[in-house]
Amino acid sequence: MPSARTVLLTALTMAAFAGNSLLCRAALKGTTIDPASFTAIRLLSGALALWVIVRATRGHRAGAGNWRSALALLVYAVAFSFAYVHLPTATGALLLFAAVQATMIGYGLWTGERMWWLQVVGLALAFGGLVALLLPGLSSPPLVDALLMLSAGVAWGVYSLRGRGRGDPTRVTAGNFLRAALIAAALGLLLLAQRRVAIDAAGVG
Repeated sequence: MPSARTVLLTALTMAAFAGNSLLCRAALKGTTIDPASFTAIRLLSGALALWVIVRATRGHRAGAGNWRSALALLVYAVAFSFAYVHLPTATGALLLFAAVQATMIGYGLWTGERMWWLQVVGLALAFGGLVALLLPGLSSPPLVDALLMLSAGVAWGVYSLRGRGRGDPTRVTAGNFLRAALIAAALGLLLLAQRRVAIDAAGVG
């Protein structure tokens, strides 16, 4: 059984995930910013905020991120943003949560971890909801956007798994964000040169 601290931190993480979906959907639906620019700004501002936190806390210096984790973070952020151009907020969040959970629990089973009964129930509910959501019908989401969000969830699951035991979590996350932001900025400049960028003040905010 997980400790109360683990349960609390997990609950806070899930709440932050949901808030993240709400903010992303609001930006991409309520403003004119394009998803590529939104992703680049998001990663750059995240890297800056984490750098400030690292400087302020002066935690131990073990771990500074790596390019493979940064690539997983970038895939998550790009797929997440492009999916939310059309997906409703709740649908996107459910797809994302299910994919993250399936990826991480699936990896655990593959490496020999044993599940306790509540994890089995949670996984069954996640897969059941995912199947019901993707069945053809009036309420099924657009297939391409659903696949993008599922890809984002898998990428985030991979990113989370790669982050275990890598050193100071804040420093590792800051390093990964910085690397991902550099790639996103380069892609943003490429799109800018092709005049495929749309940015407005509300979207940036």
